[in-house]
Amino acid sequence: MNIITPSDAGKRLDVYISESEGCTRSAAQKLIADGCVTVNDKIPAKNYRLRPGDEVETELPEPVSDDAVPQDIPLDILYEDSDLLVVNKPKGMVVHPAPGNPDGTLVNALLYHCKGSLSGINGVIRPGIVHRIDKDTSGLLIVAKNDKAHLSLAEQIKVHSFDREYRAIVVGTIKDDSGVVDAPIGRNPRDRKKMAVVPDGRPARTHYEVLERFTIPGGSYTYLRLVLETGRTHQIRVHMASLGHPVLGDEVYGGGHTKFEQRHASLLSGQCLHAKLIGFEHPSGGHLRLESELPGYFSQILDLLRKEST
Repeated sequence: MNIITPSDAGKRLDVYISESEGCTRSAAQKLIADGCVTVNDKIPAKNYRLRPGDEVETELPEPVSDDAVPQDIPLDILYEDSDLLVVNKPKGMVVHPAPGNPDGTLVNALLYHCKGSLSGINGVIRPGIVHRIDKDTSGLLIVAKNDKAHLSLAEQIKVHSFDREYRAIVVGTIKDDSGVVDAPIGRNPRDRKKMAVVPDGRPARTHYEVLERFTIPGGSYTYLRLVLETGRTHQIRVHMASLGHPVLGDEVYGGGHTKFEQRHASLLSGQCLHAKLIGFEHPSGGHLRLESELPGYFSQILDLLRKEST
């Protein structure tokens, strides 16, 4: 049971539950709707505004079985202990089951590897998944084996103390050697399947640094180091596209149309984006900082650009 202090007074209940339990806002609303949350021993509305002294109690339901089945899929694990593991996800692997991708996902592989020892906070569809990266983005992803570790890691992401560094190749020449994109991200009002920079979106900040520039016949490209200060859906892809420099190979946010992309479409097979580094405080103490090598397709693209560069 939690007693509401003045600092939390005035918050909507669903916001408070999302923050305190380390789950999404929609998951918090479902907990309230399912009667898993009481305020002063009563079932509240999801938009209830908290008052000082309110007694809030949350009873998390036991994870239930679903159609996700353990599958013996090889995993590239950079680190593992009893609390968590860090996986180097290959390009093309979906993180969790969804319509069109019922199996062959990272979750299916984790269920086999961890033998049921995964955090249940994000439910049976996303067991252990603290954060995610897109299907066609490669790189590091952290997985929690228990709820305590999950809550600790989710809090670090929330307060922006969770280090995430990416590498990307974008279309066009970025003139400044470094910069920050500070632009809110939300659903694209014209296409709800996409994200966009919108005035009423959630705050989003991406830091970038130019590593190399390439000018080749018919176009130019920039190789970037990117650091996420926040972690919105498709953040890097949306922010780069908003600058007029979509990620190479990203057909969703404006790429995929240059002659270079067309010539090497089979090698690209989606955006040239890699989650290279991750750093965080271990839930049991100490700091972990892990780094992965660029995958083969990414290194090949860089080599091609260097060879063709004038």
